Amino acid sequence: MNIFWQELRFNRKTTIIWMVAFAVGIFSYMSLYTAFSHDVSQTVKLLNGFPPAVRAVLGIRIESFFTILGFFGYMLTYLWLVGSIQAMNLGTGILSKEVSGKTADFLLSKPISRFKVLTSKLSAALVIIIATNIVFVAASYFSAEVFKTKDFDLKVFALTCLTMLFIQLFFLSLGFLISVLIPKIKSVLAFSLPIVFGFFIIGMLDSVIGAENARYLTPFKYFDVGYIAAHNGYELRFILTEIAIIIVCIVASYVIYLRKDIQAPA
Repeated sequence: MNIFWQELRFNRKTTIIWMVAFAVGIFSYMSLYTAFSHDVSQTVKLLNGFPPAVRAVLGIRIESFFTILGFFGYMLTYLWLVGSIQAMNLGTGILSKEVSGKTADFLLSKPISRFKVLTSKLSAALVIIIATNIVFVAASYFSAEVFKTKDFDLKVFALTCLTMLFIQLFFLSLGFLISVLIPKIKSVLAFSLPIVFGFFIIGMLDSVIGAENARYLTPFKYFDVGYIAAHNGYELRFILTEIAIIIVCIVASYVIYLRKDIQAPA
C-alpha cells in the first residue's frame, strides 16, 4: 500500500479543478488591467472618491495601482483567500476523511507505522500545494506578460508570487493539526471556511486600524506587496513568525497522532 500515491490519486480531480480555477481567474482579473490603465485620470478620480478606510480594506494603493505589479498585488489579496481555502481543506481533510470514512483503524492495522502514515499524507499534500503554485506562478506570469504596458521587475514579481506558497503552507499546517485534534469532521469545507474567513477579516480590520502588532494575528498581513516592491524582499520578523507557527503545528501533529488512540468504527 503506497499511501503517498493513494493520496495523490484521491485528490487528483480536486487539484486539477483548483489549478484550472486559478489559471482562469488570474487571466480574467488581469485582463481588467487594460480597462483601468486606459484612462488613468478618470480611474484616479473614481478611486479618490472612496474613503481611505475603504481603499485600505480593499488593498488599493493609488500610487502603484496603475502598474502591472501594483494591480497584481491588489488582486493577490483575494487570490490568497482562495488559495488558503484550498490549503485548509487539504490539511483538515487529510486525516479526518479516514475517520469519517471509517478506514482509520483498517489503515493502522497494516504493517506500517503511524509516523510513515502521517509523513506520506503530509508529503502528498505538499506536492499538491507545490504543483498548484507552479500553475499559479505560470498563469500569473503569462497574464502579466500579455496585459503589461511596460516591463516589470521579475524579481519583485517572483517574490510576490511566492507569497501564495507561504500562506498556503500556513493553512496546510494549521489544518493538518486540526485534523489530528478534531478527527470527526463531517464537512471539511464547512469547518475550514469560517477559520480562513476569520483570519481574512482580522486582516481587513487591521488595514483600517493600522495596529502594527495586530499583523502577527493573521498570515494575510505577513506579506506587504508594497514592502516587497520597495525592498526586494520580505519582512524577516513575519517570515520567522510563520516558520515558527508551521513548525509548531507540524511537530504537535506528529506528537499527538503518535500517542492518541484510534477508535474502531461502530
